[in-house]
Amino acid sequence: MSTSLAGGLAQLDATAQAELVRTGHVSARELVESAIERIDSLNPQLNAVVTPLYDRALSKATAVDGPFAGVPYLLKDLIVEVAGTRFTEGSAFLRDHVSSIDSVLVTRLERAGLVIVGRTNTPEFGLAPTTEPTLHGATRNPWDTTRSTSGSSGGSAAAVAARMVPMAHGNDLGGSLRYPASACGLFGLKPTRGRVSLAPNYGDVISGWAVEHALTRSVRDSAALLDAVTGPEPGDPYWPGAPVRPFAAEVDAAPGPLRLAYSARTAAGELGHPDCVAALDDAVKLCASLGHDLVEADLPTIEMEVGDAIGTVYNAAAAWIVDYWVRRLGRDPGPDELDPLTRAFWEAGRTVSAAAYLRAVEVLQRYAREVARFLTSYDAWLAPTLSTPPLPLGEITSTPDEPLRALERGGRTVEYPHVVANITGNPAMSVPLSWNADGLPIGVHVLGRYGDEATLFRLAGQLERACPWGDRVPSVCAS
Repeated sequence: MSTSLAGGLAQLDATAQAELVRTGHVSARELVESAIERIDSLNPQLNAVVTPLYDRALSKATAVDGPFAGVPYLLKDLIVEVAGTRFTEGSAFLRDHVSSIDSVLVTRLERAGLVIVGRTNTPEFGLAPTTEPTLHGATRNPWDTTRSTSGSSGGSAAAVAARMVPMAHGNDLGGSLRYPASACGLFGLKPTRGRVSLAPNYGDVISGWAVEHALTRSVRDSAALLDAVTGPEPGDPYWPGAPVRPFAAEVDAAPGPLRLAYSARTAAGELGHPDCVAALDDAVKLCASLGHDLVEADLPTIEMEVGDAIGTVYNAAAAWIVDYWVRRLGRDPGPDELDPLTRAFWEAGRTVSAAAYLRAVEVLQRYAREVARFLTSYDAWLAPTLSTPPLPLGEITSTPDEPLRALERGGRTVEYPHVVANITGNPAMSVPLSWNADGLPIGVHVLGRYGDEATLFRLAGQLERACPWGDRVPSVCAS
C-alpha cells in the first residue's frame, strides 16, 4: 500500500474503504493495521478506546467477506459482548470482567465483514450525558479537547470524528447515539424499537427503550450497516416489520415534498442555547428551500405525570442494571466500585415497587399514543439535538457529597424531549448541519414515524447532498 493511499484511508467512509478491499487496492489486514496506527496515535489525546483488541482483529482480518469486508470497527463498552474479551460497562464493579458469549449483534457485524479492533469509553452503565467515568477517565471531544463528547456513546463518537475508524457502534436508551453525534459532528440514527436484536442476553432493555446502531460520518454507511444487522431472533418481543426495500436504496432516493413540524422550545417551553436555536433555524430554511412544507408545532406536552413516569422508569432501570450485575458476578459492589451518580440511582431505584413501575409504563404508553396521533399530520418533527453546545469537561460529574450533580448539570444539555423516541420506539436521527462560532458542531434532531427509517434516510441523504459535512475535520484528527 502506498504512503499516499495509507494517508487517505482515514478520510474515507466505510463504504469506500470496503470498495478498496473488493477491488484489490488494499487488503483487509492493511485497513486494520492502518486503523490501529491511527488509534495508537490519537487515543492518548482523546481517550476514546479503553480496550484494544488488536490481536483478535488481525487474526480476523485474514478471511473476511460481506458488504463491509475488512473495515475496522469499534464497539461501545456497553450491552454488547464479545466472548473472551474484557467488558466493563464503564464501571469499576466490572473492572476485570471477561465476557463468555458473543452478542448476536457481534455475530452479524462480523458476518458483514467488519473487523472489531477495540472497545470505546462510556459513562458508567450509560447513565450520564457525558463520557467521564471514574474507571476509564474522560473522553475528550476532538473538536475541542477541553469539551465533553456528551454520552453515552461518547467514546465511539470521538473515535469516528477523529477518523480512527469510519464508523463505530453505539446504543441509545435516552439519546445516547444522537447526543454524541451532535457534540462530535456526526450522523447518528436511532432505529425503530426491535429493528436490531438484543439477543441472547436480553429480549428488550427497559420496556424497549434501548436500541443498537452506530455513529457514522456518512448517511450511506448508517443505512447499509442497518441493512446488514437488522432482523429478529426467535423469541424477540418486538419486530417492526421488514422494510419495503433496503435502507441503502433510500439514501439517494428523492424524499418528495414532506410536511415537517419543528420547534425550538424545550420540554419546559423555553428556548435552548442561541447556537442551538440558530442551527434549527438554518435547517428549517434549508428544508424549505428543498421544497418541504414547514410548520411550527410542539410535540404533545410532557405533563408532570409523564415526567414522573420517566423518572420512575429511569430509577428502576438503574437499579435493574446494578442488580443484574450483582446476579452475574455473585456479589454486591464494594464502596468504591460504583460512581456516586450510579449509587444514588441504584438506591432510589430499589424503592420503586413493581406496581409503580408498571403504572409508569402504562402512563408512557398512553403518551406514546398522543405522539403517534401528532405524527399522523407530519412526516417528521425537527428540533435542536442538544440544548447547549458541548460543555467543558468536569461540568457534568458527581461527587460523593453531590451525587446528583451530573444529573442536574447534564440535564441542562438535554432539555429537548428526545427521550420521546425511546418511549415511543420511533426512529430518530441527529444530522450534523451546523457549527457555531467556536467551531463546535451543533446537530439537528429529526423524529420520524414508527417503523419509518426510510423517510429519515431519504431526508438525511438529501440534506447531506445539499449541505455536505464530510470534509469538515476537527482539530484532533488523522491526517
